Amino acid sequence: MNWGSELWDQYDTVAEHTQKGIDFCEKYQHFLKERCSIEFEYANKLKKLVKNYQPRKKDEEEYQYTWANGFLDMIKELHDLAGQHEVIAENTQSSVIKELQSLVAELKADRKKYLLDGSKVQDQLKVSKAQLEKSRRQYEKSFKESEKALEAYRKADADINLSRAEVEKQAKYKQYLETHRNQMMLKGQQCEKCKNDYASQLQQTNTQQRDHFTVLMPQVFQQLQTMDENRINRQKEFFKQCANIERNVVPIINTCIDGMEKAAASIDPKQDSKLVVDKYKSGFSMPDDIPFDDLSSSPFPESNSNHSTPIGTTRSNTISGRSKTKQKRVGIMNLFSGSKIIGLLTDESREDFSDLPPNQRRKALLKKIDGFKKDIARETAEREGMLKMKEVYAKNPALGDPHTLDKKIEENAQKLDSLNSELRKFQNYLADAEGKQRISGSDDSISHSTSEGSVQNSNVVSAPGTPQAQHAVYEVYDPHISDDEFDDYPVPPSSIPDEDMMPEPIEQEPVEPIEQEEFEEEAFQVIGTCRAVYKFDADNGSSVSMEEGEEMAVIEQDQGDGWTRVRRKDDTEGFVPTSYIQCHFYDQDEV
Repeated sequence: MNWGSELWDQYDTVAEHTQKGIDFCEKYQHFLKERCSIEFEYANKLKKLVKNYQPRKKDEEEYQYTWANGFLDMIKELHDLAGQHEVIAENTQSSVIKELQSLVAELKADRKKYLLDGSKVQDQLKVSKAQLEKSRRQYEKSFKESEKALEAYRKADADINLSRAEVEKQAKYKQYLETHRNQMMLKGQQCEKCKNDYASQLQQTNTQQRDHFTVLMPQVFQQLQTMDENRINRQKEFFKQCANIERNVVPIINTCIDGMEKAAASIDPKQDSKLVVDKYKSGFSMPDDIPFDDLSSSPFPESNSNHSTPIGTTRSNTISGRSKTKQKRVGIMNLFSGSKIIGLLTDESREDFSDLPPNQRRKALLKKIDGFKKDIARETAEREGMLKMKEVYAKNPALGDPHTLDKKIEENAQKLDSLNSELRKFQNYLADAEGKQRISGSDDSISHSTSEGSVQNSNVVSAPGTPQAQHAVYEVYDPHISDDEFDDYPVPPSSIPDEDMMPEPIEQEPVEPIEQEEFEEEAFQVIGTCRAVYKFDADNGSSVSMEEGEEMAVIEQDQGDGWTRVRRKDDTEGFVPTSYIQCHFYDQDEV
């Protein structure tokens, strides 16, 4: 289908149609701009919505539940979905709108050029037709003048009714007649010339008109047609490109929606109920039945004044009886009740979380212990790296001076000692909370035993009982602790209270000693095996040497200080670096 042959007489209509096509492109460009603005606005509002519902510091406890975590995961997916809407807007702006702007500018320039060419062709045809019209009018005018001259000559030649005077002037008449004849001949020649010019111009105009409608204008129409078809094809590509932009983000949006479904599926009411129990469980026992308060047991106290007490004695005896029972469990923990000791124990309670309910206290202590273990693991790994680097420097001094690491290694050792001390202290707090035996070698236990005037070289365990006993301690013999181990923990004299300030001890039932055989059986139980990865030379009495690849039995796990207690095949026992061995621990069934 060719516009040049089909629309040869619709040049103005075609020019207007091409202008409408360009206007539509500009309209589509404005549409895309508004679409991108809406996408950006929608994405920003979604992100703002997600930000407004992000957990705040005061609400962090809620997000340990699955329903809160599910909501948090859902709004995270919503944030990603908002990002995909931004991707749609950005890609549309960078690719479609930018290319569309270039297309509109190109179409305007091409249309202007093609219409200018068409105007020139039309102007040439108009000029040719104007010249044809001019030559036709000249020919017509010349023809009329020639006819008029011929008619005058004929009239003069045929007039025989001449007066005498005119006869006398015959000679002049002949001259007059000759003049008309010459005029006729001249006008005839002019007419013939104009006729030939007219015929020539007519032929030329017809040729130009033929070329105009068969060659020149069809070329202009073809250019306009090609331009318009190119515009339509580019618009088609833009439509597809916009669709592809959205299609490319649909999988990601679907992934976000899948993530929302997954977040919904992750909500577990049973687990949330368990978390509520773990969070709010106090650990206290349920109260016993309220005893019957028999006020009629001594209705007449005056009659038995020598043997009875005032009314209400039964209740007091009941309460005091319970107190006695508790005093048996407390042991000698109430030896010191001075203001100094109470102040000391009150300060300690702020650190060991003893003001919390038992279950909450245990959770807080476990969290604290985990933090110390992580710090110890980090410092231990850093120490091993420095030791290996020092060994490399020692073997190859060109790489560096090994003594430059001594200060860092010493600082690392001090950090490890401090962390291990804190770890043991909080492990003892945990042992107190769980009613277990304290860990030996604790700086915290030594400080308590010395500050309260208790027997040295003992392991300290907190005892349940009265409110005063929540921070008090009593001592239990631990056969694992040798006298040499306590030499490293000197007791400062200032920590032992004066005898004058010490209250008289309360009579307590003696604490039954724990048989040493039970501890020995538990201490020497094999809990796994290990293989030495590196050679190690013992540098003190508590450690043992081992060769690379040596198989040994594990009798005590690493307590967070970087050392594991092992037993060699020759029955020698001691500690070796945990990082130097590979361990395999038995299951409970195997043990």
